[in-house]
Amino acid sequence: MEVARQFDLNIEKVLEHWTPAYALRELIANAFDEYLLSETSVPNIYKDEQGAWHIRDFGRGLRYEHFTQNENKEKLNNPEMVIGKFGVGLKDAMATFDRQNIQILIRSRNADITMDKSNKHGFDDIVTLHAVIQSPSDPTLVGTDVILYGVNDEDMEQAKDFFLHFSGDEILEKTSYGSVLKPKKENKARIYVNGLCVAEEENFLFSYNITSTNAALRKALNRERTNVGRSAYTDRVKSILLACTDSVVANEMAADLKNYETGYIHDELQWTDVQLHACKILNANENVIFLTPDQMRNGGSLVTHAQDDGYRVVVVPESIAYRLTKLQDIEGSPIRDLEGYREEFNTSFHFTYIPVSSLSKEEQKVFAVKDLILNWLPSSQTKNIKEISISETMRVDYSGFEALGLWEPLEKRITIKRSQLRNVIDFSGTLLHEIAHAYTGADDKSLEFENGLTQLLGQLTSYAIKNEPRKKFLGLFKF
Repeated sequence: MEVARQFDLNIEKVLEHWTPAYALRELIANAFDEYLLSETSVPNIYKDEQGAWHIRDFGRGLRYEHFTQNENKEKLNNPEMVIGKFGVGLKDAMATFDRQNIQILIRSRNADITMDKSNKHGFDDIVTLHAVIQSPSDPTLVGTDVILYGVNDEDMEQAKDFFLHFSGDEILEKTSYGSVLKPKKENKARIYVNGLCVAEEENFLFSYNITSTNAALRKALNRERTNVGRSAYTDRVKSILLACTDSVVANEMAADLKNYETGYIHDELQWTDVQLHACKILNANENVIFLTPDQMRNGGSLVTHAQDDGYRVVVVPESIAYRLTKLQDIEGSPIRDLEGYREEFNTSFHFTYIPVSSLSKEEQKVFAVKDLILNWLPSSQTKNIKEISISETMRVDYSGFEALGLWEPLEKRITIKRSQLRNVIDFSGTLLHEIAHAYTGADDKSLEFENGLTQLLGQLTSYAIKNEPRKKFLGLFKF
């Protein structure tokens, strides 16, 4: 008759606060580690007809050596794959089951293992927890079958809930550092390390599965592997987000970023480098234009033109908009803001010129005032002007609205928007504005332009008062 061998687990500190769910978590973690390391089938967790729970993997089979204190070298050499690394994890689980009166049978082709309390070898006055090792009841068994008696369904569901595999979280994008996940609506955002939940976040937009750990995170993955502090994984969460290239994640962040002014944004969107990266992704993958809230409110027809051209408006804070003007997207292209779109629009713009014969009689009457104004002004101020035209549409000015008039020095042409022909005051005011540009060659708001326009107005007024009967002069403006 075979004599069972007893393997002293040498448990020095029992984790009194551990519930059965924590112990079950360790067994499930071991099963998934074996699945990943041995590249076998996904573990199976089920309840048999007798009410016992099984955690079944299809790997190489558990051996009694796995109950030693030493860290598993194979796991330490593959940190990007596995959940665990501690030899004590399995032992902590055994101690918890013993304390909770849960019986366990571990079956593999290497041995059948149960738990028992007996005297410590050489010390009859000390009773410790031992693994009882017997010959395998099924030497052909593939993998390890852990059978648990006395585990309730709630504890097993809680244990499974620690794992990404059972969470139902949707993977939005995978990167070399880990994955961005969309948590189920009823769940808080979570931080997983190789598929095991180590922390929860109240105000994160996404959940994350970190598969490439750094020194800080590995150090923080303590014996219990729960309640890991944010400082340990912030760097890796940022790395995951900054490695994303898909617009799905960027769109979620951009939608959240719209709430920046109200202060109700998720914590990841407080990180400037993450905000900027989301904009870079969107610019590369979609036809978007980035506006500040003020530009969205006051951008005028330019915003409408952009939307009509198929651009989606993304509202970003002022601080982000300022930085975007100096950046390129993830493909090296300029990031499109309102000013960039204005330049694109005006470069590709074509006037819709209206022949004088197509104007209404009232419009032709107003348009004829140009000859009177040009005759009143000295030729030195109008000599550069070769043509005055009317267009149905106009380029967009710096404020985002269609310009009322435009001086084109290369063509020596003044173009005025047709809507200005509704009365002499609007038309003559716009015409004088553009004549001032032609005369001075200066831009709006410059001192040279302002002085030139003032001079024109003064000369025109003086001429009108001296050379036209008052009644006829006033009659010009009764259209």
